[in-house]
Amino acid sequence: MEIRDLGIFLDYFDKVHERTMRVARCIPPDKVDYSYREGKFTLGDIARHIALANRLIFADTLSDRPCGYAGCGRELAPTYEEILVLMQRLHTESREILSGLKDLNGKCRTPDGASITRWKWMRAMVEHEAHHRGQIYIYLAMLGVPTPPLYGLTSEQIVEKNASLN
Repeated sequence: MEIRDLGIFLDYFDKVHERTMRVARCIPPDKVDYSYREGKFTLGDIARHIALANRLIFADTLSDRPCGYAGCGRELAPTYEEILVLMQRLHTESREILSGLKDLNGKCRTPDGASITRWKWMRAMVEHEAHHRGQIYIYLAMLGVPTPPLYGLTSEQIVEKNASLN
C-alpha cells in the first residue's frame, strides 16, 4: 500500500496511536516494570520504546536527521503517568515532523544506512508500533489484566453474536 496523501496518513497515524494509548492506559501503575523474563523489555520499556522509536528513529530518519535513539530505559520516564505523558508528547512531536514532509516518494537513509522511499519507512513505523502494541496485549493477558478490543467486538463476542443468529 503506497502512501500518497500525507493528510490521510496523519489521520491514520493518530488513530493507530490512540489504539496504542487505549491499551497502554490498561497497564497497572505498579506493573510498569513487569517483564515475563529477566533481560526482556518491561511493559514500561515497550511503551517508551514505541514513543521513542517513532520520534527518534522513524521521524528523524524521515526528516533527514541522524537517528537520536539511545534506548528506552526507565530513567526516561519511570512512572506510569510519566510514561503516558512521554508517549503523548513524542507522538505530537513525531506528527509535527511528519506534517512537514514534502516528498513521500523521496528517499531517506535508515539508521543502518539503507536507502528507502519515505512512504515505505512511514509504513514500517506503523507496523513497528502495531508489533509492540501486540506485546503489551500479551503481557497484560499474562497478568490477567482486561484489555479493550482493538476494533469494536472481540473475536469471542463475534462468535457469540453469530451463534445467536443461527
